[in-house]
This record gives sequence, structure tokens and C-alpha cells, in this order.
Amino acid sequence: MPYIEPRHSSSGTITSYKIVVSDGYDCTGKQIRRRCIWTPPRPGMTERQMEKEATAAAYKFEEQINNGYRLDNTQSFAEYAQYVIDLKEQIGIKPTTIDRYIELLKRILPVFGHMEISKIRPQHLNQFYKDLKEKDGRLDTSKATAKRALKTTISELGISRAKLSRDSGISATTVGVAIRGDAVAVETAEAISKALEGEFDDFFKLQENKVPLSDKTILEHHRLISTILAQAEKEMLLTYNPAAKATPPRAKKSKPDYYQPDEIDEILTALDKAPLKWRTITYLLIDTGARRGEIMGLKWENINLETGLVIIDHALLYTKSKGVYEGETKTGNTRAMILAPQSLDLLKKWHTDYLRLKMKNGDRWIGGDYVFTQDDGRPMHPDSITDWLGEFSKKHDLPHIHPHAFRHTAASTMIANGVDIVTTAGELGHASPSTTANIYAHQIAVAKAKAANVRAGVFSGRDSKPKKKRA
Repeated sequence: MPYIEPRHSSSGTITSYKIVVSDGYDCTGKQIRRRCIWTPPRPGMTERQMEKEATAAAYKFEEQINNGYRLDNTQSFAEYAQYVIDLKEQIGIKPTTIDRYIELLKRILPVFGHMEISKIRPQHLNQFYKDLKEKDGRLDTSKATAKRALKTTISELGISRAKLSRDSGISATTVGVAIRGDAVAVETAEAISKALEGEFDDFFKLQENKVPLSDKTILEHHRLISTILAQAEKEMLLTYNPAAKATPPRAKKSKPDYYQPDEIDEILTALDKAPLKWRTITYLLIDTGARRGEIMGLKWENINLETGLVIIDHALLYTKSKGVYEGETKTGNTRAMILAPQSLDLLKKWHTDYLRLKMKNGDRWIGGDYVFTQDDGRPMHPDSITDWLGEFSKKHDLPHIHPHAFRHTAASTMIANGVDIVTTAGELGHASPSTTANIYAHQIAVAKAKAANVRAGVFSGRDSKPKKKRA
């Protein structure tokens, strides 16, 4: 039977009730007691009303404890969030995902970190999402742009872009972007400044980023909160997950960005003058529809230069905590593909150049057997593809080129030419055909419409033919 005890203010009025229930005995025979505080839900209640509702709450609390819930826990959201992230790491969640969790918590913890997880309600979450949307929810409010002193100093010191890249740990392409005067991340500018043995203010100036958080980003915050509180519900620390009853913004589903045949032709024409390594990388992106990390993670041992068979079983990834590292593909699956003859020809030429470069470096060659490397053999940063394509598109006056758009183009091309969803999903390395169907619903609908037109061909000309009269 639960025990309730009134708690009084200094003036003697009842402010709340302390509830204590038994939860059996521990291994030493000591009785386990669970406690909570019941507070009147509305002002102006009489003592009799409060006692009646507190008694009902006490019996409900006892029932929940008997059912296995541990609702008397006082863990803060910050404490429990760290526990859940550690748990996710133990079961093998990818470092990129963990890093993203930590990034999202920078906005979540100042609001909910101090709160007990059992005190968080859906309306708290709804207000948080509203504040992120209406107020300045952006943490990365600044970018950095180079001052004239950056170019001057590099020229005076005679430092090459490659050396500055090695000294700063920033990809050579990104270093080039910074030198050109385009906006870069503050962390990038700080690393470059440190490599030049100077201060940030010596070489860069801040440029405020006033772009508001997107609904998609706010939804990411909601999903992380929901993941954390779902674990608490699973462990019976909560009777329900408040995030499941909250109302986050709905992110608009964008159509995949892909290139038309004439745009691909224009890109291929411009690539004729590109360095062989980058031309080969871009051809493989267009041909395979692979993710950029999968292209960077290709090894010679997984390529048959005679048949064009390529095995994609891992990728190069990047996180702030680990740097560039080798990991699984996004879905953890392995897939095999046959390259187009044009891609295979370029890859053979690049293999010859690669061996020449490796021999030239001798003992200075660092790294393993990656197909695409830095000039000294070290693995390339996955972002370097995006950076190079950005510069390439500007140089040739092309629309902005993003590597993932080639992936969408490959999928759209297969669907438009009647390749079934299961095969398309396999070629792209999707976890399941349903993923492909969801992403490319519009293209599938267009392909089906074309199929309907083909079927309708059996009726063509029927309306114009004179109908035979019956005798």
C-alpha cells in the first residue's frame, strides 16, 4: 500500500505530497523504496481535493512500479543522452552518425540538458522546434573569407598549395578555395592560419551566416531527442516517449537533382581538358552512380582491368574526431558492377600514371592501395571531390556540379530505360528496393506513363477506321 505525506510551506499550507511505495527487497534483504512528489495540477484546490488526487496518483505510481517502471529516477537529459550515445557506439553505430549526434546536442543540451527526463513534455519540445525556426538557432553563424594578406604571405614564403595542405590538414582543393577568396568554415581558416604561424585575424575576416535553420535540420534535432527518449521508454524509465507526441516541422520532400543528357554531354566535353585523375574520378561517378566516399575508397585489388569488374565493399569517410578513415559502405553491403568501356579505358591510363607516380616517390610514398590518392600516396579527403567539381563548374561556366547528382542521374537513366527497381537498387547500393522506390517515385511514375503509352499503341488508328456494318 502506498504511503503519502503532505509537504507544507513556511505558512503551513500544503504545497505537495511525498509518495513512497515498496518495490520488494534487494539481495541483502533490505526493502527497496521508490519515491516521487505529487504537486497540485491547478491552483485553489482544497486540502481534501488535494489528498484525494494525491492518493489516486500514489496508487497509479505503485501500479507503474509493480509493472517494472522506474519513474523515480532523477537522471538529467544530459546524463542520459551521453549514456545513449555510448550505448550506440558499443553496438557499432558509424562514427559519422555519432559525430552528428554530438553536433546536434550543442543546441539541445542548453535547453533540456538540466531537465530530468521524466519531466520533459511534448509542449516543451514543440516550443523548442518553434524557437529553432523563429529565433537564431544556427550555431555556425560565421564563415571566413581570406584577406589579401593570405596570398601575399603564401607568395613571400614560397609555400605551395600542396605543402600548405599537408601542414594544415586541409585538402588542397579547399586550401585553393580559401586562397581564391571564397567563404570557408572558420575551423578551416584557423587551421590554415596556424600552419602559416599566424593568427586568424592576420589572414581572414568573419562573414556572418544569416541563413535560418531548415525544417530538415530541425527535424534531425527532433529525431535525436526521440531516439534518446525512446531508449528511456524501452528501459521503462518513462511510461511514454514525449517526442512521439510532439509536432516537429515536416521537411519538404525534394525531387532528386539529376542531369539531362545534353548537360552530361556538356560536362564530358569539358572533362576532356581536365587532369587525368579527376577526369577518371568524374567518369566513374557518372558511370557507376556510386557515392563519393565509395569512389575514394576504391582499391586496385577490387578492380579487374581486363573485364571492368569493380567490387565496392567499403568507403573513405571523414569525421572531426577521426579524420579520414576507411569504413563500410552506407548500408554495409558489397556490390559488383561492370564499368562502361570509356570508364575502363580511362582507368587503365590512370593506372599507368599511378604506377609512375608511385615509383617517382619511392620511399616517400605513404598509404595503401587506393586507386585515387594524394601526390604522396595518402588517402584523399572525400570532400575533395565536391571541392574540385565546384571549381571545375565555375571554370567552364557550367551549372554547379554536385557528385550526388551523378548518382541520381544514373538511377534516373536506368529507370527511364526500363531497368527494374530491384536491379536499380542493387546497382546503387540501396538497403532495399523500397528505398529506391521512395526516392525516385517521380521518375518511376514517368516511366510507367511511357509504358502505358506503349500499351495504348494496340488501339492506335482504331477510331479513324470505318466501322463494318453488320449484314
